[in-house]
Amino acid sequence: MSRINHQIHLASRPQGEPTAENFKLVEAAVPALTEGQVLVRNHYLSLDPYMRGRMNDGKSYAQPQPLGEVMLGGTVGEVVESLNANFKPGDKVVGMGGWQEYQLVDASQRGVLQKVDTSHIPLSAYLGAVGMPGVTAWYGLVKIINPKPGETVVVSAASGAVGGAVGQLAKVRGARAVGIAGGADKCRYVVEELGFDACIDYKAHQDVKSLSAALKAACPNGIDGYFENVGGMILDAVLLRANAFSRVAMCGMISGYNGEPIPMSAPQLILVNRMKIEGFIVSEHMEVWPEALKELGTLVATGKLKYRESVAEGIASAPEAFLGLLKGKNFGKQIVKLI
Repeated sequence: MSRINHQIHLASRPQGEPTAENFKLVEAAVPALTEGQVLVRNHYLSLDPYMRGRMNDGKSYAQPQPLGEVMLGGTVGEVVESLNANFKPGDKVVGMGGWQEYQLVDASQRGVLQKVDTSHIPLSAYLGAVGMPGVTAWYGLVKIINPKPGETVVVSAASGAVGGAVGQLAKVRGARAVGIAGGADKCRYVVEELGFDACIDYKAHQDVKSLSAALKAACPNGIDGYFENVGGMILDAVLLRANAFSRVAMCGMISGYNGEPIPMSAPQLILVNRMKIEGFIVSEHMEVWPEALKELGTLVATGKLKYRESVAEGIASAPEAFLGLLKGKNFGKQIVKLI
């Protein structure tokens, strides 16, 4: 009996803010395997902010998401059939399976599927703390900010999958970690569970002056490193408190993902403070992934790197969960449970 695969396709490109109508739930039969192929039943699907940019048809660092095809995205799951000597049924794997229940892949292509060990690390963590978000945090912090003991590192979206890891990795290196997050509950989590030294609720501040004053109180010695996930008013406030020779890792600018302009109020501070600002895409730095994953995996397995997951149930819930992620409704890493 042939298996039925439920998929989410991109049906249309959003004009401004995306809606559920931009997506379509599709049924498709799973084809029979040919030599070298592996069939994976996806257990969890990753939802990430970068997906919003790929929904547009404009120039970016990645090709646009094709219309009428499965939404691209990271997955973890289990091999259920294999005609490839390197994989057997029961193997747990991570890959880019997309928004669907099954993925059929030519596993002879290097890197399309990676086996993972779930004896000490939960399968879902390979989409978060021990996956792309964790390596993103590691690269921006270690390779760009490179904090020294005693320095102060600030991170926006601090309760999210990337931001939460940034602060904890900074603490491991002897730095102070100050988060910026939306809402008292998220800020409490960042400090009490993740171990940050402080966290500022940006929703409690209506303008740059107010947010900058809160940063001054939380960072009495100024800001030496900033991990940027948001942009806009938050970046302006950080620039006002930045120290000379401070470093900024530009990871995301979610405040402008729907086409909104993101002006900077005082770009001259980059010059005055001789700041280093570097944007990066973690998939362009595969050479560091083994080193990063070794540290991240060890910290998660030993309980020293904590994380939280927001779990949506079933493939049909993916669009609404994704729209919620873009509005900050998630708490920690947003995933979809498929089985």
